[in-house]
Amino acid sequence: MENIYFKLDAKINPEELSAVFRMSGLRRPYEDLNRLQKMIENADILVTAWENEKLVGVARAITDFSYCCYLSDLAVDNDYQKRGIGRELIRLVQEQIGEEVTLLLLASPIAMEYYPHIGFDTVNNGYIIPRKK
Repeated sequence: MENIYFKLDAKINPEELSAVFRMSGLRRPYEDLNRLQKMIENADILVTAWENEKLVGVARAITDFSYCCYLSDLAVDNDYQKRGIGRELIRLVQEQIGEEVTLLLLASPIAMEYYPHIGFDTVNNGYIIPRKK
């Protein structure tokens, strides 16, 4: 991970987040900058990865800091994948929430093999009411 550094709660703008989502292949509303701004503002944890002044990765989480934490977004620019950046972003989220808090996520179909590789267990007892928009 040469030249990559990480920040907790860095000020990022929706354009930067949009670029990471677009370049990561993660399906997110990257064209809706107002929605991305709300996603930034309302995250409880925002960990970012940088090369110089370029945002190359992001982990965004919602948590009560006591019992559970939902990892809403883990995105790394395709040009920076397979370098351990995602793993480090998750480690830093875990550092923020501590050992008493369960970290959970919903994986995109293309990432189903990635998460068990970095320490997540697969669960079969989940349910979802999908968003309409």
